[in-house]
Amino acid sequence: MFLILAVVLVILWLGGFFVLHISSFLIHLLILFAVISIIMHFVTGRRSA
Repeated sequence: MFLILAVVLVILWLGGFFVLHISSFLIHLLILFAVISIIMHFVTGRRSA
């Protein structure tokens, strides 16, 4: 779940950064959330039922 979210956020960040040529605070927040999602994915790991 977190890994998929991180990948989507990174794609959105790259799209906004390279396509729109905007380096605003919002775009940098996307990459920050993506990094946090990746960290949460590896910290929590996969939980078995």
